[in-house]
Amino acid sequence: MLSKNDQKYVRQLEMKKHRRSEGAFVAEGPKVVGDLISSGFRPVKIFATESWQQPQGIMEPQRISADELRKLSFLQHPQEVLAVFRIPEQKNPQEEAGLRLALDGVQDPGNLGTIIRVADWFGITTIYCSEDTADAWSPKVVQATMGSIARVNIIYTDLVELIGRSQVPVYGTLLDGRCIYDEALSQEGIIVMGNEGNGISPEVRRLVSHRLLIPRYHEGPESLNVAIATAITCAEFRRRK
Repeated sequence: MLSKNDQKYVRQLEMKKHRRSEGAFVAEGPKVVGDLISSGFRPVKIFATESWQQPQGIMEPQRISADELRKLSFLQHPQEVLAVFRIPEQKNPQEEAGLRLALDGVQDPGNLGTIIRVADWFGITTIYCSEDTADAWSPKVVQATMGSIARVNIIYTDLVELIGRSQVPVYGTLLDGRCIYDEALSQEGIIVMGNEGNGISPEVRRLVSHRLLIPRYHEGPESLNVAIATAITCAEFRRRK
């Protein structure tokens, strides 16, 4: 049976301040929970219906009814299991080999979750986020990643300081950039993606060494959704590999 204390504990993790104070986040569904567990995340609590098949070697879930799961869930249609995991310790930002993403003020949880999934697809294992980027451990973001958050390091940091001391190419998608399909692209560097409405901030824009433009092929929308732009950009970098 689901207790009121458990229900309160899980539901308050919707709020960033409680996630930070508890050091915990919520994941839902067999796919997302399974990917986190297989990647080494260890659950603090697991609530599951009888239909969920528990992986070997983890804690016993608390079995609850479908109605009780609905009381806990942040989804419109709950999926067999909800688990609470510890937020991993943030690594200190440092110079790394390969491609990395830097997100400058991305606000929409759905966009952030999709970008994390895109990074995972293209083998980009580190994303630097400005402090005003949405919280990667919110239920909406975690769900939008479809498990990819288990395989991508998310580091919140001062992008101006990080990029300012970087020794690798810094790419950014800008309206005054050069066509991405005509530019030389390296397999080592930082790709900066900006805010949904304002793009890359002026402070970060000054540090971009390679300005890229995704060309528009007819008069229509003024800009692309940032998650779609990230996917196109990452695809072009990897196509050159």
